[in-house]
Parts: sequence; C-alpha cells; structure tokens
Amino acid sequence: MMQTVFLLLPQQTTGADSNHGFGDAEGGSKKKKSKNLAKDMKNRLGFLRRRNDSGSGGNAAKLDKVGKTVKPSYEEAIKWGESLEKLLIHKYGLAAFRAFLRTEFSEENLEFWLACEDYKKAKSQSKMISKAKKIFGEYIAIQSCKEVNLDSYTREHTKENLQKVSRSCFDLAQKRIYGLMEKDSYPRFLRSDLYLDLINQKKNSPPS
Repeated sequence: MMQTVFLLLPQQTTGADSNHGFGDAEGGSKKKKSKNLAKDMKNRLGFLRRRNDSGSGGNAAKLDKVGKTVKPSYEEAIKWGESLEKLLIHKYGLAAFRAFLRTEFSEENLEFWLACEDYKKAKSQSKMISKAKKIFGEYIAIQSCKEVNLDSYTREHTKENLQKVSRSCFDLAQKRIYGLMEKDSYPRFLRSDLYLDLINQKKNSPPS
C-alpha cells in the first residue's frame, strides 16, 4: 500500500511540473505575440506619420513636385494673375493650379477641362467616340465618380450631342466649367500661399 502511494506521488509531481512548463511556454508565446503586435503597430504608425509629413511638407515641397525643370520666372508667374488662360497655358502654372485644386477637393473640374482639350485632338472618329463615352461616364453622368457641377440643361444638351459625336460635343460643358474655375477657384488660387510664396520667393531671390 505504501509502495502504491509512493509510486503515485512522483507521477502527480511530474504532472504539475508539466503543467507549469506549459504555462511558461504559453506565457512566453503571449509575450512574443504582444511584442510582435507592438512592433507591427509601431511600423504602421511610422508609415502614417511619414505619409502625413509628406502630405503637409509645405508649399515649397508641393511646388518642387510640380516640376523642377519648368519653374517660371518672376515675370511669368506675375502674368498668371492676368487671366486663367495664361495660367493654364504654362506647364508649371497648370501643375501649380492642379496642386491647389487638390487641397480644395475640386481637381475634377480641371481634369474635365483637360480631358475636353485632349478630346478635340483625337485623330479618328473611332477614338473620338471612345473618348466621348469615357468623358461623359466619368465627369457628366449623374453620380459619376468625378461628376462636375453642371446645370441640367447643359448635362442634357451634352448627352444629346453624343448621339452624333463631333469635336464640339463638350464645348458648352467645358465652357461652363471653365467659367466656374475662373470665377471661383482661380481667384482663390491667386490669394493662396501656394501662389504668393512663389511670387515672393522669385521677387526676393538675388539676381543670378
């Protein structure tokens, strides 16, 4: 009887040791998972911080991204204030205006205007038809992904024009959006830090 008890005791002790070892392993596994989770979160936060920094790097950084090789002279930049047309025909001016519209979440107006300009350059009827459908579906159709602000008459008139595609299909709609940018976004661009910083930088820079 005593022998039986003696034999059972080591087995019980061994079992306890085994459970204790399993608990340690489980605890270690949890710690490892926690470490990995913390590391993953740190990496994610670092990525978001870098993304945020790149998005708010100041007006100079935005302008540098526009195109270093086509920066305007002070005289050219001043001419942008004369008309929207003079701003858009300058490569850097166009890019700077686009960067500004992004900050106002109204870039689709300029994209539509540019798409219309490109549409007029189509060399074949088949390409013109293809581009016309794409422009209408992307910018003019109700609830389209980049729907521009057009009155119902202009929208319907443009839709009717697509029954017989020609280079002038989007003329009225393009004119409306140009007028909207000219009266609304363009004056705000001229008052924006993006433009004023460029003017001041050019004005105050020493002669080369």
